[in-house]
Amino acid sequence: MNVIVNLSIFPMDKPGQSLSPFVARVLDVIRDSGLRHELGPMGTCIEGEWAEVMAVVDACYRELESDSNRIYVSLNADCRKGRDNGMDAKVRSVQDKLR
Repeated sequence: MNVIVNLSIFPMDKPGQSLSPFVARVLDVIRDSGLRHELGPMGTCIEGEWAEVMAVVDACYRELESDSNRIYVSLNADCRKGRDNGMDAKVRSVQDKLR
């Protein structure tokens, strides 16, 4: 089954205002997976089959776990049978209905 997740994950125990170095580490993990993904301002969408996507989510967690004592994870998922290229199709569907 195809799944699109929106993942927000970052350590909560780091000093300073910017967490972008940690987000970049997670994005490297996602890119290395080869799955379709899109970075957004509040999270990253990842698309693929359930097991593949959840393995990437776990790998992202493990990447931060190595040097973090507290990690925030927010995950939203949309699962649909028979869907391909859902990230593009969902956006296109809304854009087609705009005035």
